[in-house]
Amino acid sequence: MQGLRWKWPRGWSFGAIGNVRLPEREVRVVVEEAPPPVEEETNLLRTVSDAAWRLLVIGVVVALILWGAIYIRVVVIPIILAVFMTALLMPPTLWLRRRGMGRGLSTALIVLSAFVIFGGVVTLIVMPAVSGFNSIVTSVNEAIATLEGIAASFGLDDRIISDWVTTAQAELQSNSSQLISGAWAGAVAVGEVLIGVILVIVLTVYFVHSGDELTKWVRGLLPQRTRHAFQMAGDVSYGVMGRYVRGVALVGLIDAVGIGLVLVITLDLSLAMPLIILTFIGAFLPVIGAFMTGLISVLVGLVAEGWVVALIILGGTLAVQQLESHVLAPRVYGKALELPSAVVLLAISVGSIVGGIAGAFLATPVAAVLAALLRNRPVLVADTEAVAGTPSAEAVPKTDPGAPAALPTAPASSRGNGADRPAGSAAEPDRGNGGRSNGGRSGGE
Repeated sequence: MQGLRWKWPRGWSFGAIGNVRLPEREVRVVVEEAPPPVEEETNLLRTVSDAAWRLLVIGVVVALILWGAIYIRVVVIPIILAVFMTALLMPPTLWLRRRGMGRGLSTALIVLSAFVIFGGVVTLIVMPAVSGFNSIVTSVNEAIATLEGIAASFGLDDRIISDWVTTAQAELQSNSSQLISGAWAGAVAVGEVLIGVILVIVLTVYFVHSGDELTKWVRGLLPQRTRHAFQMAGDVSYGVMGRYVRGVALVGLIDAVGIGLVLVITLDLSLAMPLIILTFIGAFLPVIGAFMTGLISVLVGLVAEGWVVALIILGGTLAVQQLESHVLAPRVYGKALELPSAVVLLAISVGSIVGGIAGAFLATPVAAVLAALLRNRPVLVADTEAVAGTPSAEAVPKTDPGAPAALPTAPASSRGNGADRPAGSAAEPDRGNGGRSNGGRSGGE
């Protein structure tokens, strides 16, 4: 008896007598030859070469920036000094503004007060002490001659000692002349000094009054994706500069008061006042300044009063400096000067070579700013979006008042299931069964 047979789609067949026949399918096996083994490249050489040309480009850019800064130093140095002055004057100015005082009145009051204090210090302390610097130089030369005689008494060669003394005196005279010309004249031409002083005053007043408006204006000139990085770099740089300048001024004042008391007690006032001023100025040269001013004070005490007074000055200086280094400086500076001593020495050396006395004083804050920028790298908005998928609140700067609001984005879990479609819209047909519903399969041919 021949059984009934129904045909199902796609080659399946079912007989009533119970036999089942599976469809015949062709199986093709494609055999490909394995690719030849790739020779391993020297990754070290490629990495070194990539880093070399990047460092070369960075070095060229840095050299051009330094050359340009030196060429227009008449403008660059006043700008940096104005930023330092702004960092000193902004805290009291902001305090007055929080109490309800306007921008103009608070700026005028703080700037005039600063001029009065600065003028009083120069008139009452600096000018009388200038006449005592010649006595300091004479005392240092006499101390060197005394040390030469003491060293000769221990059997050292007189010629070697004389060469050392001659070299030291030559360096001292050259550096002192450079210091005097750099600190008091500021430049060779009188016009440069006047321009620099006027620029410092005008820029300080402008920065204190509306420095935030200037940064907003510059930020608006940049592309949207770089504004956050610029803002972050500016905040980090200004914060480090402010903490550094305020910390150095406070530490220098504490050193001058502490060591100055010892000097006033042990030395004549005409010798103590110049040494106190040198102690305050030396605070702006970390590591080197404290050592040099302490050495000069001890040498002056040795010549003026003898060994006992010199040892007293040495003990008092070491006590104040140790207290400042281990107790006061970490609290005052915070993270503004997290630099190893070797880095500070190298920065001062490079700064003195590039910019002379001014470069030596500005090298440490510049190095501190660079270190802070490396620790807190500014990130572009596009880079943050690529890493996080969506911009975070910290990475994306606040939008401008006139900028359009961002459109809301549906969550990933609701995409593709009709939850984000408007009501009444037709759902996309199921592509898994060729667009047919289950009912279409149940009725066979």
